[in-house]
Amino acid sequence: MQAPDYWHSLVTELLNLPRETGWVEFKHNKAEPQEIGEYLSALSNTAALKGKAKAYLVWGVEDGSHAVLGTGFDPAATKVGNQELESWLLQQLSPKLNFAFCSQVYADQPLVVLEVDAAFRHPVQFQGAEWVRVGSYKKRLRDFPEMERELWRTLDRTPFEWLVAVDRLVGADVLALLDYPAYFTGMQLPLPDGHQALLGALAADRLIERMDSGHWRIFNLGALLFARRLADFGALGRKAVRLVRYHGSDRLNAYPEPPFEQGYAVAYDSVIRTLHSWLPGNEVTGKALRRDVRMYPDIAIRELVANALIHQDLGVTGASPLVELFDDRLEVSNPGVPLVEAQRLLDTPPRSRNEAMASMLRRMNVCEERGTGVDKVVGSCELYQLPAPQFEALEGFTKASLFAMRPLTRMDPQERIRAVYWHACLRHVNGQHTNNSTVRKRFAIADANSAMATRLLKEAEAAGVIRTFDPEAAPKLRRYVPGWA
Repeated sequence: MQAPDYWHSLVTELLNLPRETGWVEFKHNKAEPQEIGEYLSALSNTAALKGKAKAYLVWGVEDGSHAVLGTGFDPAATKVGNQELESWLLQQLSPKLNFAFCSQVYADQPLVVLEVDAAFRHPVQFQGAEWVRVGSYKKRLRDFPEMERELWRTLDRTPFEWLVAVDRLVGADVLALLDYPAYFTGMQLPLPDGHQALLGALAADRLIERMDSGHWRIFNLGALLFARRLADFGALGRKAVRLVRYHGSDRLNAYPEPPFEQGYAVAYDSVIRTLHSWLPGNEVTGKALRRDVRMYPDIAIRELVANALIHQDLGVTGASPLVELFDDRLEVSNPGVPLVEAQRLLDTPPRSRNEAMASMLRRMNVCEERGTGVDKVVGSCELYQLPAPQFEALEGFTKASLFAMRPLTRMDPQERIRAVYWHACLRHVNGQHTNNSTVRKRFAIADANSAMATRLLKEAEAAGVIRTFDPEAAPKLRRYVPGWA
């Protein structure tokens, strides 16, 4: 929720506009739920067309003169049937849209402000119809085909990262909202001297932009990566990474959840450190040194968390990257299904859903863009003799799981097949074949028990996840490749 002074200054700015615009509407008392829903669609779509982050409907102000008259409209007390107005409106919108009512007193008069996010990716519909503002009038979008085509072009070419998170800021407000020292530390750059130099450096990397009015706007990219508090950016607060630890192997008992309110570039190391502090460790004795080894490889954890941040579908509202630690596994999930088939993540050329974010985090050494992250996850699990990771495309989500140490004799058939499959994939992309010897090494099977490795290969081949590369060779000499190779 925005602070009261935000709303007061916003109303002042809107009242100073010379006339209504496509993204601002004034009303006195008229507040029919059906019409409010149509305005939500019209204002959101028009804001996207005009390059605005948000649009506004203000009750208690006379259209034309902008005289502050006050209003009797109370959104909290308004119902449609037995349903609260806000809940009813949200159900009628497609796709779901972030909006908020704020009741306040301005010039000793009660006002209500409806703040609406601009459309993203798809035009906003209310009860199946798309609306838009033409001049100061609300019209059906389908009746204006040129405007409809322009809206689609605008939505298609504007990535979420370059949408405006907040605008009309003075320089000091920008620096108060963004953890700019974290940016310069991550980029290994010296901290500039003076506010203007700081703002200029952030603007050069397109985290912020100077407006024609002399004020500043912060792009979603800047907020998502460097916010001191994502909650200060409205709906972006719902995209903060979550880290949850459970007692046991189910979700019945969770420990208190630590807050990670900052942007991803700021919070990433804290998330990793906290997760590591929760993991049990085993002391391993080498030839000369004793070292502490955690339950899961550090590189696998870092890659999976970074991938969840970078490859999430930012257009999904009310969802965020989620890291969950159970006694027997670690699950990392993010909104949005993968851009490639989940079982081909290791060999498919890299595709980034959020290219600007991926590039920025790569420059800060948080991730890489070469597409070898899954290779490292699979390879490190093999090195630690862990069960193979699992990658799943669920309904609207992607989930990657690491599993605690478990001997081969306790793995079920699907776990064994998955391990052989990813082993074959990893070797294939490195120009190598899979055979009895490599499988014995993967599962720490004694050489004298090569028949067990043969059974694992036959099991995976019968499941269709691998195939024989040279079927004419003797069984012990046969080489295998992934089924898709």
